[in-house]
Amino acid sequence: MKIFLKNARVINPAEELDGVFNLLIVDGTIQEIGTSLGGNPVNYEIDVAGRFVVPGLFDMHTHLREPGQEYKEDIASGIAAAANGGFTAIAAMPNTDPVVDSADVVKYVLDRARHCGLVSVHQIAAITEGRKGERLSEMKDLAEAGAVAFSDDGSAVTNSQVMRLALEYSSMLNKPIIQHCEDHDLTKSGSVNESPDTIRFGYKTQHRLAEELTLSRDIKLLEAFGGRYHAAHVSTRGSVEIIADAKKRGVPVTCEVTPHHLFLDDSMLSDYDSDYKVNPPLRTKEDCAALIDGIRAGLVDVIASDHAPHALHEKEVEFEAAPFGMIGLETTVGAVMTKLYHEGVVKIDRLVEFLSINPRRILNLPLPTFRPGSTAELSIIDPDVEWRMDPEKFKSKSRNTGFKGWKFKGAAVGIINGDRFYFSEKLR
Repeated sequence: MKIFLKNARVINPAEELDGVFNLLIVDGTIQEIGTSLGGNPVNYEIDVAGRFVVPGLFDMHTHLREPGQEYKEDIASGIAAAANGGFTAIAAMPNTDPVVDSADVVKYVLDRARHCGLVSVHQIAAITEGRKGERLSEMKDLAEAGAVAFSDDGSAVTNSQVMRLALEYSSMLNKPIIQHCEDHDLTKSGSVNESPDTIRFGYKTQHRLAEELTLSRDIKLLEAFGGRYHAAHVSTRGSVEIIADAKKRGVPVTCEVTPHHLFLDDSMLSDYDSDYKVNPPLRTKEDCAALIDGIRAGLVDVIASDHAPHALHEKEVEFEAAPFGMIGLETTVGAVMTKLYHEGVVKIDRLVEFLSINPRRILNLPLPTFRPGSTAELSIIDPDVEWRMDPEKFKSKSRNTGFKGWKFKGAAVGIINGDRFYFSEKLR
């Protein structure tokens, strides 16, 4: 199979590469990259003038729901959604049924993903048995089975001794601990952020300190005992300040933000739409601005979707009864291109770092390159295509998004991952 990409603006900050090139890909391998290729018969010749060709995008925070909740999403549908959203690789969280706290479940997911193909799936295993926060999982066995990181996502590890041990094991295994920062005693009765808007709307609320106290404690443990630590879906101005202070002191903490925490805020909860119910909750406009400032200042390392699919009947209930979470694999690129790239917050090379390079570095995975002889793993982004987000066109099984109806400028329009490829209708 030969694929010829013409007039591509190839961007890879890890290779200090930014220029217009032609790419010849043969049987999943980059054979040539240059300015004057062509003339040989190929299976597909695509003129991608005006588009960006970047190292394959990587979403390091997704929920595929398999095993156990395949009615929400399964590995095959999650992979289809990832490809449609422009991702060549994703990492799946362990809050499935059964929990991914044994080597057998890790192997099951990875084997299923290999059979589905197209998008590479990496598995994150549980920090503790059953995600109960009490006893460490068999972290060494899980790592040997293929786990790339450890998280009890959806729940925080609140026991300080357990977190200390987890961090110490993370050093030995060279696998990060990904913490869902939440003091459950401060959140158990609330479903939205505590702010003047949400109090006026009559919601049961939770205070931002629930996130910030846990993050502060973890950073102190990290300083004292070492380890590898990544804060998932940070959402408050205070969290950005805590991370800024830690990084200034040289503490090796990394963090991620989600598009919904960047661009959606709790003033949007006035109509009690449960698609806006997420954990951590949507915060204030001021918090959104602080997260964007954190991106601009380089304090944020990763943009990840926290893709959390739920069935229609689960979300179409009273707000308090609905589960937390919204999907994001198919909206992330459109949202960040619209709100960060086109509004001049960051340039495209920085977005590539957030969406491709940094997730792999944090998870200690190889970076795609554009060198002849390397496996082709790339995403194609059209920065100027305009489209209205319609959940009914998703490849995901679920439709729970807070971005429904948004008009986006910019989209991922195709991926090549070895000898597998997907081109969306937006490329035509």
